[in-house]
Amino acid sequence: MARVATPPLASPSVPRLRDIVELLKPITWFPPIWAFLCGVVSSGVPVASRVPFLIAGVLLVGPLVCGTSQAVNDWFDRHVDAINEPGRPIPSGRIGGRWGLWIAIVGTTLALGVAAVTGPWVFAATCVGLLFAWAYSAPPFRLKMSGVWGPSAVALTYEGLTWFTGASVMAGALPGWRILLILGLYSAGAFGIMTLNDFKAVAGDRAMGIRSLPATLGVGPAARIACVVMAVPQIAVVLLLWAWGHMLVAAVVAALLVGQCALMPRLLRDPVRQTPWYNATGTSLYVLGMLASAFGLGRVLGL
Repeated sequence: MARVATPPLASPSVPRLRDIVELLKPITWFPPIWAFLCGVVSSGVPVASRVPFLIAGVLLVGPLVCGTSQAVNDWFDRHVDAINEPGRPIPSGRIGGRWGLWIAIVGTTLALGVAAVTGPWVFAATCVGLLFAWAYSAPPFRLKMSGVWGPSAVALTYEGLTWFTGASVMAGALPGWRILLILGLYSAGAFGIMTLNDFKAVAGDRAMGIRSLPATLGVGPAARIACVVMAVPQIAVVLLLWAWGHMLVAAVVAALLVGQCALMPRLLRDPVRQTPWYNATGTSLYVLGMLASAFGLGRVLGL
């Protein structure tokens, strides 16, 4: 394994707002906000009755928890980013000193404060999400070093916990067991999505000893595992929705799954080059299936 020195900490001048926003990676907020909205829909509670809690929930899963996780990851991975993404705010020196760490700590504190006034179940989910956010990147755990624990942690927090938060925010209580089961299945399937995301950093991961599945098994086997892991839980979702009387929704989710499977051969032919394409197509069908399932669970429009 090649040894790469940690980039020296640059001058600790106050970072610019645009650099802080870049550090928090707003583009990464969309997946958890989408899962949060799936939770909102699946609760079946009218949105108008819980607007302040809905706004608080969006802030939590987006800029506060997800944004904080990005700051934590960039701080503890500044040596890896010096290889993979040297233009990022910390390795480039635009956020110098220990500002990256302080931003992560402030974000964690704000998230806990907002969650505390939103409800006990939301607070519990936020605590778990933040725990994983730090454990994913920070020593001694560094879950991202594992090709199993790393994607599992991200899949749980990005999909499961945010769906749970959306349903809890609206219901003001623990979501029903059917919601918990479906969000659990979609979280399991999201392991495959997170594995595909590791393809973009294979060189840096190998250099730093990060044992992602693409770095250890090779991109071909990792891509095949990702496809299987994404598909199997959706089959279970289809069967459960059908058994619960949501025939139309089950048919929609099944059709979206067939679409994903039809796209997978192109992904498998060249996983590294085709992953961005598949994320824009197959993964989009996956998350549309999440929303369709939420419509069924919430009996929206009588589905």
